[in-house]
Amino acid sequence: MAEQNTKNVLSIRGMCKSFGRNRVLDHIDLDVKEGSIMGLMGENGAGKSTMMKCLFGTYQKDEGTIFLDGKEVNFSGPKMALENGIAMVHQELNQCLERNVLDNLFLGRYPMKHGAVDENRMRTEAADLFRKLNMTVNLTAPMKTMSVSARQMVEIAKAISYNAKLIVLDEPTSSLTVKEVAKLFEMMRNLKAQGISLVYISHKMDEIFEICDEVSVLRDGKMVLTKEIRETNMNELIAAMVGRTLDNRFPPVDNAPGEVVLSVQNLSTKFEPNLKDISFDVREGEIFGLYGLVGAGRTELLETMFGVRTRAAGRVYFKGKLINFNSSRDAMDHGFAMITEERKATGLFLEGDLTFNTTITNLSHYIAGIALSKEKMVKATANEINVMRTKCMGPSDAITALSGGNQQKVIFGKWLERAPDVFLMDEPTRGIDVGAKYEIYELIIRMAKMGKTIIVVSSEMPEILGITNRIGVMSNGRLAGIVNTRDTDQEELLRLSAKYL
Repeated sequence: MAEQNTKNVLSIRGMCKSFGRNRVLDHIDLDVKEGSIMGLMGENGAGKSTMMKCLFGTYQKDEGTIFLDGKEVNFSGPKMALENGIAMVHQELNQCLERNVLDNLFLGRYPMKHGAVDENRMRTEAADLFRKLNMTVNLTAPMKTMSVSARQMVEIAKAISYNAKLIVLDEPTSSLTVKEVAKLFEMMRNLKAQGISLVYISHKMDEIFEICDEVSVLRDGKMVLTKEIRETNMNELIAAMVGRTLDNRFPPVDNAPGEVVLSVQNLSTKFEPNLKDISFDVREGEIFGLYGLVGAGRTELLETMFGVRTRAAGRVYFKGKLINFNSSRDAMDHGFAMITEERKATGLFLEGDLTFNTTITNLSHYIAGIALSKEKMVKATANEINVMRTKCMGPSDAITALSGGNQQKVIFGKWLERAPDVFLMDEPTRGIDVGAKYEIYELIIRMAKMGKTIIVVSSEMPEILGITNRIGVMSNGRLAGIVNTRDTDQEELLRLSAKYL
C-alpha cells in the first residue's frame, strides 16, 4: 500500500493578532496537507476570518510564522498572496457590480496585446475556465443582474483561475442551492485530486463531514481541536466550539399558536421573479416557515408584505384590518419588523457604530427634552449586547469590527428594541455559529410564546423543520403547499419545492 502523502502545503506557527486590547488570535498553530480539504470551524468572533486574513495579507499578524511549501512567507497584501498561489473567496462578496463577468475575472491582471487589453484572450480563457468547471455563465452580463449564488460561483471560479495551490473558502454555500452546493463539492474534489489544498470555513456540520478530510476548531482565539474527520463527531465539534455540549440542535418548539391574526389573500406582483396568487394565514404566536429553492420567491414575498415591493393584486389583513404598506416605514409604524437576507447591503449602516445601528429604527424612544439622549441610546445598546451575547468591546465599536454573526445579532437587537407584533425573518441565522443559532432559536420560540407572529425564511432544511409550527413551500413564485411541521419530512418539502419548475 502506498504511503499517504503528508506534505504540508501550509504551516502556521504561533500566530497572534490583537485589535487594541482585544487579542483575537492567541498563538495559533495550523497545518494544511497538500491535496486535502481542511474544515475550519468556530463561533462567530472566534478568529477564523482574522486568521485567514493574516495569511492572505489583508491584516498583518503581530507574532508568528507562516510557511508555504516549507518556505517562510509574509505577504504584504492580497495581490502578493495571489501571486504566490493563495486565493480566498470571502463570505461577503466584494465585486464591481457595474462591470461584467469578464472584467471581474481579470480585474488587476488584464492580458495586454500591442498596448491594449486583449479582449479575445479574456473571452477564450474565461470560456475555457467555466467549461472545465461545468458552469454556464454569460460572460458579458453585468454582475448586478446576477443572483447572489451566481456571483458567488463566479468568485470561486476567479480564485481557481489563479492556479492557486491553496484556496480558502469562507462560508461559500451560504447563498447556494442544493444543486449548486453539489456542483461546488464536485469542483472541490476535482481540485483536491489535482493536488490543490482547500481551507473550508463553514458553520454547517453536515457539509464539514461530507467534504472535509480534517477539521480544526477555534474558540476565543485559541486552536482547541484538530482531528481527522473520521475520528470525530458532531457532538465533539459542538462541544469544542461552544465550550459545552448541546444535547439537541434545536430547543423544544412548545409555543401554542392562537387565532389567525395575519391573512394573505391572492397576493401577486408583476416584477420578476413575480409572485402568483399566494394565499395563507398565520396565527398569533405561530412560527410559520417559508421554504423553497433559491429564486422561488420567498424573499420577494416578505418584501412585498413589508412594503418594499409593490403588489399587483391581492390583500393582506392584520387583526381583521386591511393593510397595504407603501413603505417599510409604514410597515414599522404598524408593528412589523424584517430581518433582510443581505445584512451588509440592506441591514446595516457600515459607517456607524453599534449604538447607531442598534437605535436607528427607534430614535423617538431616546429623546430627552427636544434632543436625542446619547445616554439612553448607549444604555439601550448595552442592554441588547447583553441580551444577544454579542462579542464586542462595547457600544462604541465600529459595526465593521464585528464578525458577520455578531453583526447579525446587532440587527436582531435593533428590531427587538421596537418590540414588533409581526417579525419577518429572511435567513436569520445565515453565517451564525451553532451556539449562537441555538440562542436565536430560543429567542424566536420565546417571542412566539409571548404572542408575536413570526414568518421565517430558511434554506437550511433541518432548521425549517426544527423551529416551526407549519411550513409554506414556495416554487417558482407560487405557494406549492402548506404542511404541519411535525407531520412532514425533507422528501415532501423537496417534492413541493419542485412542483412548478
